[in-house]
Amino acid sequence: MVTIVFYGLAAIGLIVSLIKSKEKTKIALKKAWKAFDNILPQFLGIILLIGIILSLLTPQQISQVIGEDSGWIGVLIASVIGSVTLIPGFLAFPLAAALLDNGAGYMQIGAFVSTLMMVGIVTMPVEFLYFGKKATFLRNGMGFVFSMLVAVVMGVLL
Repeated sequence: MVTIVFYGLAAIGLIVSLIKSKEKTKIALKKAWKAFDNILPQFLGIILLIGIILSLLTPQQISQVIGEDSGWIGVLIASVIGSVTLIPGFLAFPLAAALLDNGAGYMQIGAFVSTLMMVGIVTMPVEFLYFGKKATFLRNGMGFVFSMLVAVVMGVLL
């Protein structure tokens, strides 16, 4: 029901925009399509990766490695995977939901998603160029520590 409401609001907004300025609306729709076209290959790649992972790993295996019973070892494994993986946020959350549905623990997924968003091992060389080594290590270190705090909060609350 909520989805229908949001689609309805988007349609109303589009109609208002068309009434106000057809040219600007056309330009905005072209930009939106271009952004969608740029994101689509990544999105399909991640969906494919999720499918492959879930077909290769049983829920028991996922639960064993990053399940609730894996404890801090599972949190660390999930954190390391999140730190070295480069996935946009809009793809990380469906992946996290699929992992939760297949036996992953909330604390472990909290660590995975937060390190995925805040720690960038893969992007460090670029960060070195723009921010310097000290700022890059500080940002990534603080992101990792904060991710551990997120995991603890998730473990306590859920």
